[in-house]
Amino acid sequence: MSSTHRTAHRPRAASGTSSEASYDRRRLHQWLAGQARADGVARRDVLRLLAAAGLASAVPVGLGAPKASAASGIVKPLPAERFIIRGTNAETRFESLAGTGPLTPASHFFVRNHTATPRLDAAEWTLRVWGDGLKAGAREFTLADLRALPSVSRTAFVECAGNGRSLFATQQGQEVSGTAWTLGAIGAARWRGARLSDVLRRAGLSRHAVDVMPRGLDADYLTVDGTNLGRVRRPLPLAKALDDVILAYEMNGGPLPPDHGHPVRVIAPSWVGIASIKWVGDIEVSATPLYSPWNTDFYRLYGEAYPQEGSAPLTRQTLKSVFELPLNARLSAHSRHRLTGRAWSGAGAIARVDVSTDDGATWHRARLHDTPRPDTWTRWSHPWRPGTPGPVTLLSRATDTRGRTQPEATVHNTQGYLFDAVVRHAVTVVP
Repeated sequence: MSSTHRTAHRPRAASGTSSEASYDRRRLHQWLAGQARADGVARRDVLRLLAAAGLASAVPVGLGAPKASAASGIVKPLPAERFIIRGTNAETRFESLAGTGPLTPASHFFVRNHTATPRLDAAEWTLRVWGDGLKAGAREFTLADLRALPSVSRTAFVECAGNGRSLFATQQGQEVSGTAWTLGAIGAARWRGARLSDVLRRAGLSRHAVDVMPRGLDADYLTVDGTNLGRVRRPLPLAKALDDVILAYEMNGGPLPPDHGHPVRVIAPSWVGIASIKWVGDIEVSATPLYSPWNTDFYRLYGEAYPQEGSAPLTRQTLKSVFELPLNARLSAHSRHRLTGRAWSGAGAIARVDVSTDDGATWHRARLHDTPRPDTWTRWSHPWRPGTPGPVTLLSRATDTRGRTQPEATVHNTQGYLFDAVVRHAVTVVP
């Protein structure tokens, strides 16, 4: 694995704690040693899943798909010009974002559902915070309670860890498993809510707490063989929970829509989307490491470049740059075109974007249209006047403020996570 690619997955350290990477590497070993809890998952299922995920084999099998595959359970309209239906999910057509501004409207925001969107009454909703990582007993919060706390607004993208997964096959000729996202499993919004740290402290956070695990109120998740893994949940290290995570109740100035977490969801900026649990209903605060299939079986890197047990659980997102242009678009020769796109990084702000209109022979610096900031994307543009008609491969390559630049290829992993290579965007120049 190249040093550039390793940097893409290196979490930052938190003051007074072990680094997130070191902490997460210990979690699996602690569970295997009987030092972590796996409440809600039968022991036999855990052992079977761990074996399938790489402890008995380097290749995970049968883990990525829900039992139901119908495109039902999404509430909002999904017009074909904006979305590609992928089972229980809806991918944004990236070209539909052109002209929408820096924030993704809810009407264009991708949907990643493990089951179906629940319809919840905000007036009846409560959040239960509980566990042996608290000084006293459980504490419940209503939506009014959260709104009474100091609010914070944060612009942040939410991106599925598998965004770009199909490019492992189409661009690198490598087989992977999971939903065949192209590049539209991402959206950026202005989120408003209460700091998770404020909620935890009001609940009586103990100095012994190590894990914080939000759980959604959507239906239980069933694997293809019928194993019930319970509701979607994923532990956060305490360092992250106390840093920048919010319990959001607004999206782009209005209440969260049903498909995006109404009435309250977690937003974990710059981390893989699974960390931003939707429809949060309870949060366990634990004095021992917690097991969840979504951090010990799913959302790890497996393959020849990784240990047999897989990488540490995924945390920060990677680096991408994408054209707001349909694949195989037809563009007129000898006409001036304005190529536009967006770039983002999970480790910092975008420092520059370079564009090639001749398959990488030459590169030109694109114009950035937003003040680059961490946790969100930056829009860019580049003028182009193509000459000779025929097929052309366009490339865009982002560099972030941590010094990372997109590589020519992504190190393969069997589940197709964290694709970060320069994307080869085919178009045709016509007379």
